[in-house]
Amino acid sequence: MEIGVVYPQTEFGSDPVSIRDYAQLAESLGYRHILAYDHVLGANPERPGWHGPYTYMTMFQEPFVLFSFMAGITTRIEFATGIIILPQRQTALVAKQATTLDVLSGGRIRLGVGIGWNDVEYTSLGENFQNRGRRIVEQIQVLRALWAQPLVNFSGKWHTIPDAGINPLPVHRTIPVWMGGQAEPALRRMAQIADGWMTNYRTVQEAANALRIIDVALGEAGRHKTEFGLEWRISYASGNPDEWSRLFREWEQVGATHVSVNTMGCGFSTPQQHMDALQHFARESGL
Repeated sequence: MEIGVVYPQTEFGSDPVSIRDYAQLAESLGYRHILAYDHVLGANPERPGWHGPYTYMTMFQEPFVLFSFMAGITTRIEFATGIIILPQRQTALVAKQATTLDVLSGGRIRLGVGIGWNDVEYTSLGENFQNRGRRIVEQIQVLRALWAQPLVNFSGKWHTIPDAGINPLPVHRTIPVWMGGQAEPALRRMAQIADGWMTNYRTVQEAANALRIIDVALGEAGRHKTEFGLEWRISYASGNPDEWSRLFREWEQVGATHVSVNTMGCGFSTPQQHMDALQHFARESGL
C-alpha cells in the first residue's frame, strides 16, 4: 500500500518557505504522494440556506498551482488532487493544466475528480450545478481524448472540439483519473469509468456498503477489482500506532492500494506541528 499525506490546506498558511519544507520533508521521509483538496470560492455562511464545512474564511491553495510549485522543489513524490471539482471547470483547460503539471513534474500527477457539493462555486464560475453528475462522464471522455491524440474531433452533449488538440501531451499519453464521492450513483459511475476511488471513509466498516456497490458495478462493467485503485485516509488524530496498524490491516484485506495521512483537525496551530506529525507517523509506521 502506498502511503502519502494530505496537504493541510485549511491550517497550514501561505508561507512559501514552509510549503517548500513540507513538500521536501514528505519526500525525504518516504511518503509516496501529496494529496490536496480543491475549492475555488468560499461562501458567506450567513447566506440563507447555507450549509457546508467550509466558508470564505477557509484557506485553500489552488491545487494545480500549488503542485507546480512543489514539483519544482522535489524529484520523486507524486501529486494527487483529492478532488478537483471537475464540472465547475472548463474541461479543455483542466486537460491543459493537468498536462502541464504532468510534463513539468516528469509524470507525477494523479488526477482525482468529483462533482462537489457547493452550488455557490458553480454559480460563481458560470456552470450548472444541477447536471454536474451527467456532465462529468463526458468531461472524462474529453480529457482522455485530449491527452491521447494530437488532434481531437469531439461532438457531445456539452462539448464540441473541432479538430484541435493540446501540446505538449502528457508523458504517458494519459493521466490516471480517480474519483471521489460516496452516493450510490457516484460509486456506480466511478466503477464504470475511473481508475480508482478516493474515499473519505475512515474504516472498512463504514465503507462496507459502498465497497459492495463498487464490486458489483465493476463486475457489471466487465472490470476486475485488481484494475481499480482504492485510496482511504487515516487521521493522525484517530488513535495510536496500534490503532493505525489495525486500520492498515483491515484496509489491506479489502484491496486498498493507497492511503493518505491527514494531520488536520488535531489542534495544530503551526506548520511545524504538522511536519512533526508526519515525522512521528513515518517512524511509527516503519515507512
